[in-house]
Order: sequence, then structure tokens, then C-alpha cells
Amino acid sequence: MKRNLLLTPGPSKVPVELCEVLGKPIIHHRTPQFQLVLKEVAEGLRKVIGTSSDVYLLASSGTGAMEAAVANLVSPGEKAITFEYGKFGERWASLIKAYKATPIVCKVAWGGAVTVDDVKKALMENPDAKAVFLTHCETSTAVAPDLAAIGAYMKTTKAVLVVDGVSALGTEPLKMDDWGVDVYCSGSHKGLMLPPGVGIVAVSIKAIAMIDISTNVRFYFDLRKAKKALAETDTPFTPAIGIVIALNEAVKMLLAEGLDKKQEYYLKMAKAVWAAAEAIGLKVYAQPAFRSRALTAILIPEALNPKKIVKTMRDVHGITMAGGQGELDGKIVRIAHMGAVDEYDVLTGLSCLEKVLKESGHKFELGASLAAAQKVFNG
Repeated sequence: MKRNLLLTPGPSKVPVELCEVLGKPIIHHRTPQFQLVLKEVAEGLRKVIGTSSDVYLLASSGTGAMEAAVANLVSPGEKAITFEYGKFGERWASLIKAYKATPIVCKVAWGGAVTVDDVKKALMENPDAKAVFLTHCETSTAVAPDLAAIGAYMKTTKAVLVVDGVSALGTEPLKMDDWGVDVYCSGSHKGLMLPPGVGIVAVSIKAIAMIDISTNVRFYFDLRKAKKALAETDTPFTPAIGIVIALNEAVKMLLAEGLDKKQEYYLKMAKAVWAAAEAIGLKVYAQPAFRSRALTAILIPEALNPKKIVKTMRDVHGITMAGGQGELDGKIVRIAHMGAVDEYDVLTGLSCLEKVLKESGHKFELGASLAAAQKVFNG
């Protein structure tokens, strides 16, 4: 059977323990047994996210969680500020337009990320904006902003801070309440080590007040229904039962290992990949101040045909990395070090990348990336 190693920024590798949970017979969702799971997973996610407020589970991908945030917070005609520093930042503006609000789009050069000064400037110019929407881990560029600094400023404003944490949850540090984040959106299929199917929306008291007065159209993604159901340890509609059960176990695994310890491990894997890229004459795309723990984007010379490299690794060798998106299409290779990925997976991926790069004509010393990565792992 051919190898199938996922080093992609979603879906991410699912550990064997969770595959076993996912393979168990399904149970009914309107039962005391499932209510116990819902109670446990809500408590666990609050710890992972760093909040004492509500956490809602939706049967959707992470984009569904993002749509729920927009549909419930902004009303038609209202302004909302969005920051674009990659392909996924663009999604906020598209969602805001779909719900007939007005996005104030602030563009940041790709490879960098939004700063607290950017947010201050945008709100000073648009004091009537209801919300600021940004991305915690911009998967297309592998950058992560200083969310704590931005949140500290947002606490002093009337606007709410809404964050796409689809690629960041579990991998990047997060203290939602302490940092002043009002809505945090994520999904099950990245740092939480599961298949897609569960959208996650955590909301602050400040956000709940705004949700209650929004006049936008909403039905399936109506978070008022989710809040009412959560009070009864239930969901308003049929949940992704098997994935919710597995999510409960995934959260327990993360908490048992220790979030700080796990996130330091992700940082070590990231540093190993950065060192590996440089050792074979390649550049890490993201600016050093904003590099993510979840994944790394590596610039590949156009002459080496980055798309072909990704395809060969996947189709010939069974190791899947991701190519570029948007303005980085055909320019980078992205290697994820999130979720269940460990240093041995990273070393395997680097070894394959070296092989395919050498076959493509890139000049470097074979084994150099592995040696550089091992120095980080053993340092």
C-alpha cells in the first residue's frame, strides 16, 4: 500500500487513536450519552481557546464558522474592517459583501501581517465600524500576527475583534479572554487533528450583545439558536456526531500533553524547517517577525517548477505538501507542522523534498536539510 503522509495545512494527519474513535458505531445525538460528550467537549474547548464564554459547534467546515460570525455580527449597510495579508484574509470581505454589509479592506503586503498600528489607523479612519476581521494564521503565506497586542487595543474600542483561527487553534498560543478576542472561528481538521466537519465559534459577552441586535438574515447559522441549545447541552440542528465525539478525545489529548508544551514542539518543528530550507539554498517566504508555528512556506525557483515538485512528491512518493495560492501560485511549497505531525514526519518530508529537488536540477549538498533540521531537534 502506497504511503500517504499528509504534510498539508488542512486536512492534517489524524492520529491512530482518533481514527479508532472515528470508526466506532454512531450514537443518537438526542441522548444523555451524547449530552455528556457535548458538555465535556465544550469545557475542553474553553480551556484550549482560553475563554469562559460560549463555544458553539456547527456541522460545517471552518468557513461555515466564519460565515456564522459575519451573519450574526453585522447588519446590512454597516461597516466592517478586514485585513488582507494572504488568500484567506480575502474571504472575510467576500462574506461581508454576501451579507450586504460594507467591508473596509486594508491590504498588507504578503509575507507580513497586520499590526496593532494598522488596526488603530483603520479604526481612527472608520470610527463607525462594527468589527475588525483578521486571520490568526494566514495559511497561504504562513504568517501569524501579534494577536495579543491587537486584542489589547481592541478592548478599548466599541468594535469587536473577530479572528479566523482555522489553521491556528491548538497550534498557535491563544488566550481569548485575556487577549481581548471577541469571536474566534475554527474547525476540526487542522490543529485539532480530525477530518473536516465541525466548525467552532467562540464568542465573548461583548459579541453576544452584538449578536442579539443584529438585523441580518440567518437561519442555520443563527448563533442565537446555538446559544439557546447550548444552555440545554444540545445543538439546534443535527451535529457531526462522530467527529464531535472524536473532537472530545482530541481535546483531551492536547490538554493531557499540555498546550504550552505542545505549542513549543510546533515551534521547534517550524524552526527545523526554516533551518532546513536555508541549508539547501532556499528562502522561507514569511518575514521572521511573523512566522507561524503551524506551517512554513518555502520559495522555490520558478525554473524548478514548484507545481511539478508538489505533484511528484504526492503522486510518486505519497507525501503531500501544498503549493501556492493567489499571487504565490506556482512559487512556493508549503509544509505543515501542525496537529499530529511529528519531527519524524518532517524529516521524511524533507528527505523526499530533497530527492525531488535534486531530480529537478537544484544544486545543493544531499542531506543538508536533514542535518540542519536534526541540529534543531537535538539542540
